[in-house]
Amino acid sequence: MPYALERFRGIFPAALTMFDRDNNFDEEATACHWDWLVTRQKADGLVITGTSGEFIALTDEERIRAFRLAQSVVRGRVPVIFGSGHYSTKLTIKLSDEAQKCGADALIVILPYYQKPSKTAVIEHFRRVRKAASVPIMLYNNPNNSACVDLNPCEIAQLVDEDVVHMVKSTYGSVEPVHDLNYLVGDRMAIFYGSFLAAYEGLCAGAHGWISGILNVVTSAAKAMRHAIVVENDARKGFQIWKRILPIVHLWTYQQIGPVSDLAIYRSILKSWGLQGGYCRDPFFPLDEKQEGKLRERLEKSGWSDPAHVLDGI
Repeated sequence: MPYALERFRGIFPAALTMFDRDNNFDEEATACHWDWLVTRQKADGLVITGTSGEFIALTDEERIRAFRLAQSVVRGRVPVIFGSGHYSTKLTIKLSDEAQKCGADALIVILPYYQKPSKTAVIEHFRRVRKAASVPIMLYNNPNNSACVDLNPCEIAQLVDEDVVHMVKSTYGSVEPVHDLNYLVGDRMAIFYGSFLAAYEGLCAGAHGWISGILNVVTSAAKAMRHAIVVENDARKGFQIWKRILPIVHLWTYQQIGPVSDLAIYRSILKSWGLQGGYCRDPFFPLDEKQEGKLRERLEKSGWSDPAHVLDGI
């Protein structure tokens, strides 16, 4: 094993990038939120400029600004995984180089997106990125968002054998890839469940951690759930905590407050707690007044209006 992957364990929020009302990258608000996740919520690590960080809406220059910002905010307190993936292999390598200059602990590289290269081409893409990298690479296996062919557990295991990838964010509703990878190479790679649909099952199936945008608002509860499952070996307690998290999941999965993005929901939740929430970059528009009202009602009903007491009684 070329790297100390034991550092990459636990709850890693896919951290939001903050924008202002005019769609400008708001470094001050972003820094405040990232520091809150580390200092107050005790996140085990961060993923920046990923899907929830709206990398697809950032220019390359803005991504590099975010890389530099992470270095100054986190200051080595927790591992930070920098999102450097691009459709182009050349530009992925360029962004990966900039991320490493800014102190990235690892790189998360999305499958080549929009266009649909063959599986052979996708694998070669990762091989070439690896040749140019000196830090661990996390394969961001997210076929739904990237419109790309995914890599199955056996193919990922082969890339682990070749020292091409060292971690994976498995972004599926299903946890089958998690337990298959744990069986095949679980002692030689870090496996993260990467959706918010079945995180409880993912951790029970052997995931070493959880990465998701929802962790911008449920970090503490997620840490308690993982501790129950992984450390206390108490799946029943873990499920009780998961049921406290599900109301936040259902806000988006069942569109309970209307047709809005999950990221806009998280931002409004943060604002309801008196924290920096910022804005998404259009066309992810903020909640309107009516939707904000529905959200407040849902948070009150589910006990999330005061996150400090969400786990009371467990």
